[in-house]
Amino acid sequence: MKVHDLKPAEGSTKRRKRVGRGIGGKGGKTAGRGTKGQKARSKIPVSFEGGQLPLSMRVPKLRGFNNPFRVEYQAINLDTLVESGLDDISPETLLANGLVSKGALVKVLGRGDMTKKLTVKAHAFSKSAEAAIVAQGGTVEVLPKPFGVRPAFHGSAHTNR
Repeated sequence: MKVHDLKPAEGSTKRRKRVGRGIGGKGGKTAGRGTKGQKARSKIPVSFEGGQLPLSMRVPKLRGFNNPFRVEYQAINLDTLVESGLDDISPETLLANGLVSKGALVKVLGRGDMTKKLTVKAHAFSKSAEAAIVAQGGTVEVLPKPFGVRPAFHGSAHTNR
């Protein structure tokens, strides 16, 4: 078989309907557009939405957007945990010592060296922090987030417009 022998399967291709070629057959006169009205005219753009601001103009231009479901953690490093002098660390004890803000989700990051065994409870851990705590004989407990699948929407309805 050669390239010139190739052809589509029987019945798979169909010639397009040529409309608007006179009254001698189907598709003459109004060419399937009905009678009068805006959609029967030729000068209306595809993106026209009846006077409503078109989607292409409603969407921001090259500016990115602000994710309304972003989860923000308050970072705390290992060296800060060691300096605090606490053995059992949780968001409540960190708040009591003034290391995190009220209601903040806490994420432990791996900067600094672990010198003692710690029990740490937080909402998230970096891999290096988790490895350092476990290597020192400590325990890591990931606390559940205060929301289900994703956090509540923040910002206004016009944030990303």
